[in-house]
Amino acid sequence: MERIISYPLSALYMLLFGLTLVVFHPIQWLCFNLFGYEAHRKSVALLNLCLMRCTHLLGTSYTFRNIVLLPEKGPAIIVANHQSMYDIPPIIWRLRKFHPKFVSKKELGRGIPSVSYNLRHGGSALIDRKDRKQSLTAIRDLGEYIEHTGRSAVIFPEGTRSRDGNPKPFRMVGLKVLVKSAPSAQIIPISINNSWKILRFGKFPYGLGAHLEFIIHPPVPATGCTDKELSEIEATIASAINKSP
Repeated sequence: MERIISYPLSALYMLLFGLTLVVFHPIQWLCFNLFGYEAHRKSVALLNLCLMRCTHLLGTSYTFRNIVLLPEKGPAIIVANHQSMYDIPPIIWRLRKFHPKFVSKKELGRGIPSVSYNLRHGGSALIDRKDRKQSLTAIRDLGEYIEHTGRSAVIFPEGTRSRDGNPKPFRMVGLKVLVKSAPSAQIIPISINNSWKILRFGKFPYGLGAHLEFIIHPPVPATGCTDKELSEIEATIASAINKSP
């Protein structure tokens, strides 16, 4: 029954989602080219709030736990598990004071209204997963960027999303490069639950009534962070993820 009901709601959601991306693309362009970085940052934050509001059509809700644990300011390295693209708008909106920049595959840097423009111009690192040297250089540059500006990098060390919510092992190389390049940053571990449920039927229709939960864990200083401490961060994130049967 849920799947049947989901078809018309999903169609309406896709229409509103697409319109939101199209409308905000020229807004981003104007903000970036006429008013500068701060205006562009605010337009991106508002875009992602609107994308979250679109998902309310699907009965999606959001909870951020332990917000009080967040540091007052950056630089920050936000480390999280990855379940779907729906992980991203809440991070951008709720952690907007940290100016989140993403480690993202280069394919997303073209062809998607609003999203591609922000990835190319907003400070994120676009990596070629087939070119290790290029990837590590781009991540290093992002680390140096947040160290200099006091902003934040977001990395999903699993490398790809979990389709059933169960965490995949972290690939630590990119995270280690960020930590080395931004020694004054605070590492903010976040466990994400249930965003995979929006895609539990595949690409269409969408799952209804998903409650996305973002659990913030105590920050860890990047300075002197050892391999053992990074492994403990992975374990902390995994411990708060709801495992699927």
